Amino acid sequence: MTSETTVLERLLPQPLRRFDPAVVIAFCCIIVLLLVGALYSSSFLSPTYLLQQLKVASFLGVIATGMMLVILLGQIDLSVPWVVTTGAMMACAAASFGPMGSAFAIPFGIFCGALIGLANGFATAYLRIPSMIITLATNAVAQGLMVVYTGGFSPQDSATPAMRWLATGELIPAVPNGVLVWLAVGAGAVFLFNRTTFGRAVYGIGNRERAAFLSGINTRRIVMLSFVISGALSAFGGVLLAGYASKAAQSMGDAYLLPAIAAVVLGGTHVLGGRGSYGGTVAGVILITLLQSILSVMQIEEAGRQLIFGAVIIIMLLMYGRQKAA
Repeated sequence: MTSETTVLERLLPQPLRRFDPAVVIAFCCIIVLLLVGALYSSSFLSPTYLLQQLKVASFLGVIATGMMLVILLGQIDLSVPWVVTTGAMMACAAASFGPMGSAFAIPFGIFCGALIGLANGFATAYLRIPSMIITLATNAVAQGLMVVYTGGFSPQDSATPAMRWLATGELIPAVPNGVLVWLAVGAGAVFLFNRTTFGRAVYGIGNRERAAFLSGINTRRIVMLSFVISGALSAFGGVLLAGYASKAAQSMGDAYLLPAIAAVVLGGTHVLGGRGSYGGTVAGVILITLLQSILSVMQIEEAGRQLIFGAVIIIMLLMYGRQKAA
């Protein structure tokens, strides 16, 4: 264990030292943000407002789940912005083909994201192109294809009723469906990471890919499948966003790249792979969402919001972001 981790653990009360320090600090910051928000608005701690924030967080949570999978490998996926947009646009585009298109709108949007993830994964795993480079390239390609599709104008296709219900409806009274979707995705991620050979292989590759390969793991296939899942989840996040807004929009995914990475890293997942828990990612997503909400409640100008948002992330990363897996 590194000295940074040891110092961080000493700052925590004795009962909390058995937990991941980064996760504990993230949840403590959430409590602080809730208290700060309550000072500016009496409704900040109301169940209605908190459920609304969870609904907003659910879209980022779905996207961050795929990002966490890739970061655990020691890779990065920078194609998120336009994979999100592509998933949203293609799902809405399918809806324009009548009842049959509406029925397949959600799967088609997710499928388009998975295809982009497949291109990222194949290039990274088999062609050995750095993931930072190939995902930036596919992001640009996806952007170009969507601009060609729309002619540079705002998309005219609308979300299907199923997309709107999935994002804004309530299967359980007072509980947004978006939260239930994130809960289902999160449960699947926890099972994948903790109960499957695939999940153990992801952690193994993140710690040392060559050692994982020599132990008999098909590392290339695991890396490729991880990028496919990441692309599918990013596109699914776009489908939910389109349902929330009732239609897709140009660059609707741009606002989710930095928050998705920040949520994963602030939740304790090591940027070089091999270490992290999904509980930490959940804490990171909620933390990022509450921070953005508080900055809006305080009516700070956009430049000031970005400055504070970035400063908070830098400060928290300085606290525990450099620790290396034991």
